[in-house]
Amino acid sequence: MLTQDVRNSVIDVADLSKLKWDLNRLQPFDVSEYISQLPQKKRAIAFRLLDKNQAIDVFEYLPSPVQEDLLNSLHDVQVAQILEAMSPDERVVLFDELPAKVVKRLLQELSPEQRQVTATILGYPEGTAGRLMTTEYVRLKAELTVGEALSKIRRQDEDKETIYYGYVTDDNRKLLSVVSLRQLLFTFPDALLREIASDRVVKVRTETPQSEAAQVMKRYDLIALPVVDREERLVGIITIDDVVDILEEEATEDIQRLAGISGDGDETTFASPQVTIRKRLPWLLGNIALYIAAASVIAPFQQVISVVPVLAIIMPILANSSGNVAFQVLSVTVRGLGVGEITPKDTVKLLHKELLAGLGMAVGLGLALTALSMMWSPPSERWVSFVAGSVMFVNVLIAVSLGTLVPMGLKRLKLDPALISGPLMTTTLDSIGFLTFLSITSTALQIFK
Repeated sequence: MLTQDVRNSVIDVADLSKLKWDLNRLQPFDVSEYISQLPQKKRAIAFRLLDKNQAIDVFEYLPSPVQEDLLNSLHDVQVAQILEAMSPDERVVLFDELPAKVVKRLLQELSPEQRQVTATILGYPEGTAGRLMTTEYVRLKAELTVGEALSKIRRQDEDKETIYYGYVTDDNRKLLSVVSLRQLLFTFPDALLREIASDRVVKVRTETPQSEAAQVMKRYDLIALPVVDREERLVGIITIDDVVDILEEEATEDIQRLAGISGDGDETTFASPQVTIRKRLPWLLGNIALYIAAASVIAPFQQVISVVPVLAIIMPILANSSGNVAFQVLSVTVRGLGVGEITPKDTVKLLHKELLAGLGMAVGLGLALTALSMMWSPPSERWVSFVAGSVMFVNVLIAVSLGTLVPMGLKRLKLDPALISGPLMTTTLDSIGFLTFLSITSTALQIFK
């Protein structure tokens, strides 16, 4: 991490030689983290003090808005050097955030080889493995010996993003087998690659969704995953650092959607107030519209509530408890679908498990609400406590069922399970609970009269 002295020197920009020394001896991520926190006018000053290699590494770690800001502040020569040295997948991520006219101009700054590589990756649809991959991988031929393969890696593959796996292909780039660097290092130099390489290659196609590719890497504990086209030709690899980003994005998107934040899960902690309002206000307004339904359920029973005032105390507890149960089940189910622990085929099994747990929670919450209602109700209205406990029992079981079945149904329809947000679920349960509770209470009043 940056020391306080370095922080002060960056802020003051007084001793540039000391500042340069400090920034170039730190880890690239630490430098990028701090540059992104600087005022806009001071970012370019600090960035220009970095050595060429350090600048390239730091640039790849910077958030996209900061990268765009620096591109506008640097000279064309510096921009070209940075873009040329970036890994293809990181370059594509940057271009995805820039206006089309800017991307077109920056593409012209690249060498013909890098321009072709970048255009190829950009040609794949967003959200697919082809858009996530890098074309920097170790390619080997089956007729090579282990010694020749290691020599080839030393001479030609120094700049590849990862060398932990070598991919054996034929002359048409068709993927045949894979060999690990560990195997190469601990095998006799005269052994042929075809004798030690494994033909049980775990791979994905260019059109495979990124989330599915991430789950494949997680399932098989891979640090790189080959990507092939429809003719089984090797076109690139996905590396573990990209998968970590994808999993983080997926988790963030699911959490924010469950909380009722609109968009693609891209509201950051320090997003501007305008962005925060744009992301949150639509759902909050929509939630008011949903609660109109719940309020409409209560409206016809105003006289009942006036006759039995304790209902006004009991109803918020009923709504809050069942809503929390639904949100807990919903969160666990969406998370399980997101990480691949469960699929729609597991619906019955999961529902059975949740209902068994729900029975225990329903009994506990029902008895708790019954006891509280007994304390708050006058002797002549203590019968309401048994109605409240019974409705709580039923509502908890409904909450458990909805929290399981709704995301499973959306997944079966190939929709994002996180589309069903917590606010929507709790509002639905409130309407069901209020209607049931007030209807039974109203009926009981008529019977007692």
